[in-house]
This record gives sequence, structure tokens and C-alpha cells, in this order.
Amino acid sequence: MEYDPETALMRLRRHSGDGSFVIGQLGQSLDGRIATPTGASKYINGHEALCHLHRIRAEVDAVIVGIGTAIADDPQLTTRHVEGPNPVRVVIDPNGRLPGALAMLHDNAAPVLVITRPGSAVPAGSQALELDCDGGNFPPEIIIRALAARGLRRLLVEGGAETLARFLNESAIDELHLMVAPIVLGSGKTGLNLKPISELDEAMRPLVRTMRFKDGDMLCMCDMHMSNAA
Repeated sequence: MEYDPETALMRLRRHSGDGSFVIGQLGQSLDGRIATPTGASKYINGHEALCHLHRIRAEVDAVIVGIGTAIADDPQLTTRHVEGPNPVRVVIDPNGRLPGALAMLHDNAAPVLVITRPGSAVPAGSQALELDCDGGNFPPEIIIRALAARGLRRLLVEGGAETLARFLNESAIDELHLMVAPIVLGSGKTGLNLKPISELDEAMRPLVRTMRFKDGDMLCMCDMHMSNAA
């Protein structure tokens, strides 16, 4: 099926606002790589996939990234490739590592929330959201509840892979949008590294719909709460 934004974003747009809806996204190669061994990752996916990501941003209240992604990529997390409002930018930063020079702290495009430990300093241009930390990481459900308390209920977990994996491991993702580029890297960083399983019947088996972008990438929309096991 050819890509259609209305269909691709149907579940997100239908969310009633009661409770939270969390969508995750990951762009990768055919062999599941998100970067080469040297760390090169721009751009594995094509322009149409990038536009789809920006459409998701325009539909959510907040976009979430981990501190590693914030430092490595200096992302803007805006909707500059499509029409629509910019979401609140949320950075998970337990240990107060967020550099003050990042672009999102100075562009005035949307607020920046930093999820951090109580008493941690955050740079100018951001607001602290202090949460108790469990063993070095914030439990995803605690993050979701804290953002919902601020009226941020439609959430995008955009990166990096480790942050997305934590949400998936805790069944905290409602729908995963996996964008697959028609290339084989053969080596490099893998995308989803989840907790190990011993038997195949322990595997996640989401209900999946697929679409193809005009420039060749494939979009897999995975309903993480509906199973295709039957």
C-alpha cells in the first residue's frame, strides 16, 4: 500500500485524550542497523520518512529523547518539514549532563523540559521536571504520568535506541513506527536491543500494517497491544 498520512496517523489522531498514547519511532536499514561502525546515521532513511516523522511531531504534545541523543545529534525536534505546531521537547537527563549550547535551548520554537533528579541544575532555556530515579534510569510509566499531569498525553519517543528499548521493555509503547530503508549496512549499531528471551513464544508479535513511501522506504506501523499470534 502506498503511504497515506491520514491512514498512518489514524490511531494517534483518534486518541480521545483520556489517558496517554505513546508512539515510538525508529529508522533503520533492511538488516536492522541504525548507524555504521563509525556512527554515521544521516541519512539512512529518505526524505519522505523524515517528513512522516515530522508529521508525528505535529500531532503529539511532546517528543522525548534521551540525553545521549541530545548530545550526539543536537536535534531541533521541530516540525520544520511539514505544517503544524512544534511539540514540547523533553530530554531524559538523570545526571545533569545537558549542554547549554544545544540549539533547542535557544531557538524559542517550543518549551524544553529536562527530566532529572531532584536538585539537579538544568541549563538556561529549559525547565526541570524532577523525578525520583530508579537505579540510574527513570521508569517509563513514571515519565508518562508526570507528563500527563502537565497536560502532555500524546507522546513521541523518538530516540535514541536505548530509550526506545526501555519503553518497549516496559510495554509503555502503544504504537511503534518502524521506517525501513532499502539498504544493507552489514555492520554497525543495531536498532532494537531488548531484554533477552529464551523461547519464541515470549517474542513480541504486534499487529503490523505496512506502507511504502514514494522514495522506496517502508513504514511498518506496529500496534504493540494487539497481537498477530493467532
